Amino acid sequence: MTEQTRPSHPTTDPHGAVRPPEHRARQKTPLEQMGGTTGLVYMMLPVVAFVLANSSYGLTAAICTAVGVALAISVLRLVRKESIQPALSGLFGVAVASFVAWKTGSAKGFFLTGIWANLALAVLFLVSVLVRRPLAGVVWGALNGTGTAWLKDKPSCHYYDIATLTLVGVFAARVAVQQWLYDQDRTGWLAVAKIAMGYPLLALAFLVVLWAGRRSGKRLKALAGQRPTGPS
Repeated sequence: MTEQTRPSHPTTDPHGAVRPPEHRARQKTPLEQMGGTTGLVYMMLPVVAFVLANSSYGLTAAICTAVGVALAISVLRLVRKESIQPALSGLFGVAVASFVAWKTGSAKGFFLTGIWANLALAVLFLVSVLVRRPLAGVVWGALNGTGTAWLKDKPSCHYYDIATLTLVGVFAARVAVQQWLYDQDRTGWLAVAKIAMGYPLLALAFLVVLWAGRRSGKRLKALAGQRPTGPS
């Protein structure tokens, strides 16, 4: 006796386009796109390796160790046939950070690009709210295939404003704390702050984005149900 499958029905996006029932199954969560929890751990290992090597053997050894660890992670993921994109992104980030540390001649320079990146993100996300295009909603719509229909709904825009400003707060907090530690030459604490204020804070901010996405989704569905269907 063959197993019965539930009948599936096509869904429509906010623009009225029909999507196949398999569409949602093919979507990956943001965590999966970053390589899962293992991928997040892998991205932190070069930072820890850099600090430990620097404290014991100096800057040159720390740079070589961090790049070596990032390269080894990339090879390991390739051998295990896992998604290599997060590893390559991490390798590129470590290479750039190591180059800055080498050019500045200081171990704390390894964390300078991260401070700059968070400053740029804070400004970018803040500007997106000011121009009424909150990036939390834009990114959410791109990841979930829901588009930008929410832009026509003021309450939805308000939800995504809150989510975007939450992310601005995360980026700004990173800059404030890590810049202070950078000025104080606290290389070890910079690594602690980078890890502690990295994905844990981002995960909390993502909960706000998830809240905004669900509230907006419910509103758009309710509004779609209230639209007149026209004469029959």
